Amino acid sequence: MKKRLLFLSILISICLATGAVFVTDLWIYANNPASSDASDVLVQVKPGQSLNATTQILHEKRLILSPLRFNLLARIKGYDKKLQAGEYVLSGSMSPVELLDKMVKGEVKLYKLTVPEGYTIYQVAELVAESGFAQRKAFVDAATDASFARKKGINADTFEGYLFPDTYFFPRGITPKSIIATMVDRFRSVFKPEWENQGQMHGFTIHQVVTLASIIEKETGAPSERPVISSVFHNRLKKRMRLESDPTVIYGIKNFDGNLTRKHLTTRTPYNTYKIRGLPVGPIANPGRDSLHAALYPAKTPYIYFVSKKDKTHHFSTNLKDHNKAVKKYQLRR
Repeated sequence: MKKRLLFLSILISICLATGAVFVTDLWIYANNPASSDASDVLVQVKPGQSLNATTQILHEKRLILSPLRFNLLARIKGYDKKLQAGEYVLSGSMSPVELLDKMVKGEVKLYKLTVPEGYTIYQVAELVAESGFAQRKAFVDAATDASFARKKGINADTFEGYLFPDTYFFPRGITPKSIIATMVDRFRSVFKPEWENQGQMHGFTIHQVVTLASIIEKETGAPSERPVISSVFHNRLKKRMRLESDPTVIYGIKNFDGNLTRKHLTTRTPYNTYKIRGLPVGPIANPGRDSLHAALYPAKTPYIYFVSKKDKTHHFSTNLKDHNKAVKKYQLRR
């Protein structure tokens, strides 16, 4: 009996010692990088890719030393089914634990997308396509999906006006709807409740504020002029005068070729402010913060006319006679 107990005691001791060695070995492996090489290595984890396949890629790229230990570590930590798909920037100087944590958290490589102020949804679609995020048509289809717009709380048939101009960072494989949702969320973070209240004081809905801001955005290339341009439109609206804004006419022309004609100005569309009174049916571009602010807080001026001086600035007038003189001076001069 004593011999059996001794044997059992020795066996248990061996098992414990072996286990301790195993745990120590795995701990050392888990926390030590494969090399000192900190060079970036791009690794693609595809949707549905197995742990074994991912481990093999990491081993081939010399980011880990022991596939067996890496698989075992991932399973012990419960990470074997939690690795997220995407592009990862890894290096041999990262420990197996760091590699796993990065892929479980989905810390994928991000690519920059900068949307300038005043771009239309179609121009944004071109940028998205050029940046490799999505096909132009797929983005336009999503940006003109009325049901999706309603779902995102936009009271319009398209997202025109709400794709906030800014610099964004997205991973490869992101969907057009996710890009749009991010831009709309950015718009909402900028368009604060006090702005909505200010719009109501002018008798505007948010959609009308965005519409007016988009016209201001397209009318001037001089940032300092925005509040003054805004004052002209506010004054004309109060006097029930037509806005007569060329950019609105252009937006309503399908396949505009750059040549604005008299026929264009006299053809009624929902955007032709030479023919309709008040604001057009919706925004004609995606305005930035300053144009939104200008639409809500116009300068106090008596102006009701302006004409381009062909240097990105404008001449402003209070009456038609002075305006016609300015037109002759800046637009008709040889």
